[in-house]
Amino acid sequence: MSIENLNNENVNSELQRFLEFSLGEEDYALPLLSVREVISVPETTPIPKAPSHFLGIMNLRGQVISVVDLRTKLKIKPKENNHEESVIIVDLNGMNLGIVVDSINKVLAFTTDEVNDVPEIESQVNAEYINGVYRKEDALTVLLDVAKVLDLKDLKAVGGLKSAA
Repeated sequence: MSIENLNNENVNSELQRFLEFSLGEEDYALPLLSVREVISVPETTPIPKAPSHFLGIMNLRGQVISVVDLRTKLKIKPKENNHEESVIIVDLNGMNLGIVVDSINKVLAFTTDEVNDVPEIESQVNAEYINGVYRKEDALTVLLDVAKVLDLKDLKAVGGLKSAA
């Protein structure tokens, strides 16, 4: 493909960057712009009567951040004997949240043309949580919308936990 063709094809497609991570045996990704940092799994303080996927709250350089296990929320079995577990600190509309994942894979860069719509099939993850699917070689990466994964009740609970802390 010539450079002219490449430029013409990508005129309307900006390169987007996503952080790819694993939950169980599947690969998922979040927009890199919403990721503040990646840290090892911290000590958390549990909160009574919180939903099961809320691990608790943590102190990150003086800021209280709620920590959620995305695997529990999405009913995905964690990898056994996992030594790569990490927490992704994301910014959801000005609210910081820690998300526990099995492992961080890499940063993906692709255009919107390379994203497929969500197929109409039953899957482990409810389709309303998915922004699209990126196909790379022989594997698929699900592009998650974390704000939708953690529905309104969850976000209110996080807000409530923050004010309680």
